[in-house]
Amino acid sequence: MSTLYRLLPLPVVRGIQLSQGLSFAFSAIKYIRYNQDFVASKATTPRAWLGLDGLVVALSSLLFLVIFTGSGDHYDRNGSDDDQPRRRNSKRLRILGSIPAALIVFLLGLVLCFIRDPSIFGDIKFGPSKIGFLSITWNDWKVGFLKGAVPQIPLSVLNSVIAVCKLSGDLFPDRELSAAKVSVSVGVMNLVGCWFGAMPVCHGAGGLAGQYRFGARSGWSVVYLGIGKLIIGLVFGNSFVRILNQFPIGILGVLLLFAGIELAMASRDMNSKEESFVMLVCAAVSLTGSSAALGFVCGILLFLLLKLRKMEYSGSAPGFSKFKFESTVGAETSSIP
Repeated sequence: MSTLYRLLPLPVVRGIQLSQGLSFAFSAIKYIRYNQDFVASKATTPRAWLGLDGLVVALSSLLFLVIFTGSGDHYDRNGSDDDQPRRRNSKRLRILGSIPAALIVFLLGLVLCFIRDPSIFGDIKFGPSKIGFLSITWNDWKVGFLKGAVPQIPLSVLNSVIAVCKLSGDLFPDRELSAAKVSVSVGVMNLVGCWFGAMPVCHGAGGLAGQYRFGARSGWSVVYLGIGKLIIGLVFGNSFVRILNQFPIGILGVLLLFAGIELAMASRDMNSKEESFVMLVCAAVSLTGSSAALGFVCGILLFLLLKLRKMEYSGSAPGFSKFKFESTVGAETSSIP
């Protein structure tokens, strides 16, 4: 995995990130505009304007997050004394950015859960749920491997390892994340969790982008998140699912929209037209075919074709010829006999 991470062209990785980010954003817009049937995985009727899960609630949450978090940019703490208006504006923006806006919106959603269905109070049971150990048969393993794991491998490799490492390097340039460690971490989590009925999990680039977008700047943020989930699981057990079933889908769509856009914005460093071309084709194929693997293959082929096109052929004498390959990094050229 480390070798693959080093060899993959950056425009292809950016194409996968762009496609995944836009895919999240498209889903988020559907969540905001339409009611959802998650069992059938499709949108149903248009969402009403009023109500506890209406468009007004979703759009108000959206405006609230934009006002307090802006575009997710940072502001210089320093400034010259001669530029007092700029210093005051920067201070005001820092104060707004320090407010945990996403947490406030999430807590609002939890409050709306109980208002929408007061019977939840009677369904809450305190204490952890009983932990069971699953017996996985050979047929379970075969079906899960062929229909679940194999089709998921391209997306897991690209979005859960390659894109995560690249996005981590973009967000935290001073901390290099190892592709091998991320791969082992994802593998161990699933090898252990599956015996207890856990859902497949990964270090998705969308999750990293969303956490960073809403203020996470160190590993402690994930530690706090994990501790919070452990407390909720130990205190409420499976009864907490009853609460989440009433969570406003419009608010969920708003949070997902910000995470998706943050992930897609990682592709903004493609400065040359060639890099942008490869990235956009890769993203377009991934989105149209709903297959990151297909977009990845097309992106790699396109990248190689463009490099092959730059190879200069010259014949200096009968029976002798050479190719000159123009490096994309510097101005030097190297000869390939």
